Amino acid sequence: MDYGAVDAEIRRLVSAASEGEVRAFGQQTVIRLARSDRFQDADEDELTEQAWAALTTACANVLTLDAAELRAAVETIDDGILADGDLDTEVLVAIQALGHWQGYLEHGGREEIYELALRSIEDVDHEVCAALDDFLATPEMAAEYERIRRLLGSASDRRGQA
Repeated sequence: MDYGAVDAEIRRLVSAASEGEVRAFGQQTVIRLARSDRFQDADEDELTEQAWAALTTACANVLTLDAAELRAAVETIDDGILADGDLDTEVLVAIQALGHWQGYLEHGGREEIYELALRSIEDVDHEVCAALDDFLATPEMAAEYERIRRLLGSASDRRGQA
């Protein structure tokens, strides 16, 4: 399956999923992408001390913070970025995941969940460098795609059988 087909299927799955599936997928994915242990080796000079504190706290409490609290944390992080366009990949992934989750909590938009799914796919791609024409060829990418399908696909599968 090429990248375009994977992207289209993820969009379809997010659109067809139940609210419960969307939320569960979002929760599991933001937890996976925004773990503070992922960026322990990042250069401390990339963020201000306040931004690091906000990032660490937001990652540790992502499922208990409400949209306003998460928005404030993301704003503190954004304001405290010191790296000039070259932010550590793991830090960037965590910040993006927090931002998409915050957007979902604030507006309930499925576009944020779609973007979270793409960040998840891109995160695996960063590790394994998937080929665009055979995007699921590596076991890691195939496993991530199956995780997405499993979490978002139940309602979609039921509709297809009706």
